[in-house]
Amino acid sequence: MKIIAIGRNYAEHIEELKNERPSAPVVFLKPDTALLKNNASFYHPDFSENIHHEVELVLKVCKEGKYIQNQFAYRYFDEIGLGIDFTARDLQDKCKAKGLPWEIAKAFNGSAPIGDFLPVSDFKDLKDINFHLNINGELRQKGNTGMMLFDFGTIIEYVSKFFTLKKGDLIFTGTPAGVGKVNIGDHLEGYIEDKKLLNFEVK
Repeated sequence: MKIIAIGRNYAEHIEELKNERPSAPVVFLKPDTALLKNNASFYHPDFSENIHHEVELVLKVCKEGKYIQNQFAYRYFDEIGLGIDFTARDLQDKCKAKGLPWEIAKAFNGSAPIGDFLPVSDFKDLKDINFHLNINGELRQKGNTGMMLFDFGTIIEYVSKFFTLKKGDLIFTGTPAGVGKVNIGDHLEGYIEDKKLLNFEVK
């Protein structure tokens, strides 16, 4: 099981971090040790002073495939959920400034909380899915799949050129604008439409 994640997939988020707009999906990986399930608490690591929340829709792969064409991509996932791509922004900035890889900022233990999943059949239009994140009862991030630079099919077609997708793999599809620092004591609640799928605390 692997976690494939997409960066820079929402224009406003690219602008808020002053990044370059990509011409193809930006891909990185997280190990299975990054997973945080069942609304378990996230324990703030001591190696960072600036952990950012990034709420994302997550696709659950349902069968093996590689070199998948866009038109067939929707056969390869059967559930959509919600996750957080926690990012140690201070570590990431240091690594990027030196031209170094930044896995330590993205792939550390517990950096990928995931919530419940919904069957694809629950969604009328995969290009019009609303999702949002509340912290301590206040709206912090909201997005819609219509705002994606690269839609689900494009993502699957692209990543499957490089990585064979296997049943149970998770694909984080990018975060909208509004990312920011989390603090010990914060309460995070994530929603797809009006359904709460994530509900955990930072300790």
